[in-house]
Amino acid sequence: MRILFLGDVMGRAGRKAVIEGLPKLREDWKLDFVIVNGENASNGMGLNGEHAKALLAAGVDCLTLGDHAFDQKDMLQFIEGESRIIRPLNFAKGAPGRGHRLFTAPGGRKVLVLQALGQVFMKRAYDDPFGAVESVLKSHPRGGLAQAIIVDMHCEATSEKMAMGHFCNGKASLVVGTHTHVPTGDAQIMSNGTAYLTDAGMCGDYNSVIGMEKAEPMRRFLTGMPKSRFTPAEGPATLSGVYIETDDRTGAATKVQMIRQGGLLQDAGPEG
Repeated sequence: MRILFLGDVMGRAGRKAVIEGLPKLREDWKLDFVIVNGENASNGMGLNGEHAKALLAAGVDCLTLGDHAFDQKDMLQFIEGESRIIRPLNFAKGAPGRGHRLFTAPGGRKVLVLQALGQVFMKRAYDDPFGAVESVLKSHPRGGLAQAIIVDMHCEATSEKMAMGHFCNGKASLVVGTHTHVPTGDAQIMSNGTAYLTDAGMCGDYNSVIGMEKAEPMRRFLTGMPKSRFTPAEGPATLSGVYIETDDRTGAATKVQMIRQGGLLQDAGPEG
């Protein structure tokens, strides 16, 4: 399968880039399945139902969330009726929605998508992400029930993301980090066929401070005092993420490539 994962969609600029750019990428790259992290898509804080519908209509097969999963209050109800949205496995007990789902791709092939929140440097004490991921992977063997398995590790620490990559080596097709909005340069296929990237980056305007207009973050760094709310930058956005190809028989990754399309960053894609 040919699978594309795009990092955190940041505000209006990120939504516009995905909605306008994804249909052509699906056609040009002959994509079988597309996952997008949408947890910052609505004004930089969470995802609302209207924006979720627009992203799904543009060709997204699965939207993942994160620690801002329910910052937009309508998501509490919307997620219950939209099975293509995945919230973290180890979020608060009793949270609506689900943390994993087995999707059907073209040809009847199955793609398992799951997401976990890290614990290091995060504002809340979430449950153990490794135990949560392990419980799902035990019941969904790669190359068995699922032809491809994608793990979105949403956290601050690069070390925790790397640890999850090694933990899932041989069990997942891809482990990719989200949350920090800066793409890393360590795309690789691990020893047992798991593709890995520490952070997918964001779909947003990189003339910013991690997707936010520069003035207020700079003021806080320089003075230690807030003056106004953060607002998403709205310049030309770069689509950032990772592309993989997998073996349908084993679920192992056979190719991995960082993705950058449009905006300020240098273009990269599966043909590059």
